[in-house]
Parts: sequence; structure tokens; C-alpha cells
Amino acid sequence: MACGGDDNKLSLDSIRDSLIRQEDTIIFNIIERIKYPTNPTLYKQPCSVNIPDFSGSLFQYLFQQTEVLQSKVGRYLSPEENPFFSNNLPDSIIPPTKCTPVLHPAAESVNVNEKILDVYINQILPLFCKEADDGNFATTAACDIHLLQALSRRIHYGKFVAEVKFRDCTDEYKPLILAKDRDALMKLLTFEAVEEMVKKRVAKKAMAFGQEVTLNDSTAKEVKCKVDPTLVSRLYDEWVMPLTKLVEVEYLLRRLD
Repeated sequence: MACGGDDNKLSLDSIRDSLIRQEDTIIFNIIERIKYPTNPTLYKQPCSVNIPDFSGSLFQYLFQQTEVLQSKVGRYLSPEENPFFSNNLPDSIIPPTKCTPVLHPAAESVNVNEKILDVYINQILPLFCKEADDGNFATTAACDIHLLQALSRRIHYGKFVAEVKFRDCTDEYKPLILAKDRDALMKLLTFEAVEEMVKKRVAKKAMAFGQEVTLNDSTAKEVKCKVDPTLVSRLYDEWVMPLTKLVEVEYLLRRLD
């Protein structure tokens, strides 16, 4: 999806297939993260560790350093990837792939990772993890980073969704974009039946992926899951899908620039 010279590469079917696969990644990363408690000390500012020329949390420091390394090897050359800490990221040592962009150049200015990070630390973690500190800060941060990047990729795929919808129905979207009518664009982009299907699918996947496997042949009375399927459904309902539609609207508002 990063690039393409063939319009067939950009279709709602191909995007839908990618989003369904990304559900798997998000759920598996949730299962990894909830092995640990919230570990609030990791996110406190300023951090208790003395880091020269740095005033943020320990988590911010670890995340920023991770993005610096990933930027050097080309992660953010892909329009599918959006950094959380974009200031002063180094250039890639790997040259970009020559391909035809599929998104409008304004896509680079659409980044809701600040919102994602705020929601993640203050609302999502307390929902999924028990409140405690266990001292496993490095491992916890690694799980956080994997999960946050998966969520970011899923949510920013809204740019691709918006692009293909704009191409398919330009006459319908153009007047709303010119009028800067955010509410009308949001309404046009909302399909409640599809959203309900997504919520049911991710809940079912969470139940399947998170089942405790035993060698006991006797049928268990209750299926024990590593993650509550209803919480995964709620994650998509309250945050993933609304933020995706926010990305779609922000992209469309810039599509005619």
C-alpha cells in the first residue's frame, strides 16, 4: 500500500484486507502488553532517572530513541508509518523506493499520534491492565511501543480509505471539502453496519487468539481468555474507529490543496 503505479492497488477491498490483518497484530500486542501492570512510574514527568538534556518521561525517552533508530533505516519513508516524535528525526541511510505515490502530498501533515498517545496512557492502559508498578519498565515500554505503532498504523490507514472514497465519489466529496463541512464529511464516512461488524469480529478474534490452551480433553465449562473480548470491541468502538474517521476527515479537508 505504500506506493503503486496501478490504480488497482488502491481499492477498498485491498484496504479492507490490510485492516483485517492489522486487527490480528493489535490483538496479539494487547495480549503481550497486559502481561504487565500499568507501571505508571514509566510515564511520569520528569522521570526519576537523570538523563542529560532530556526532561520528559522515561517512556518518552525510550520511544524517541526507538524512532531515531527506525528513522535511520527508513521506517518513516513509508506513508503507512507516522512518527510519534517527529522533531529532529534523522534522515534514512536507506534510499527511498522509487514508486508512484498513492496519497496526496498533504497526507504528511495529518498525524494524530499525540491524541493516540494521550488516550493510550490515560484511558486504554487503565482499562486493560491492573494498577501497579512491577519494575519491568524496559520490557513494558517495548510492548507499549509495538502496540502504539500498530494502533497508529491502523488509525492512519484512514488516509488510504479517504483517498479511495474521494476518487470513487469526487463529485460528492468536493463541495463538502470546499465548504470545510467537517460534520457532513464525518456523516458521509460513517457506516454503522460496517462498524458493528468490525466490533464483533475483533471480539471474536480476541476470544480465539487469547484462549488458554490445555491438554485436558474434558470440555471446560467456561473459556478462559487472556484478554477480555468486550474490551477489545470497546477499544475499536471508542477510539480506533473514531480516530480513523478523524484522520479521514483531516485528510479530505486537505485533499484539494
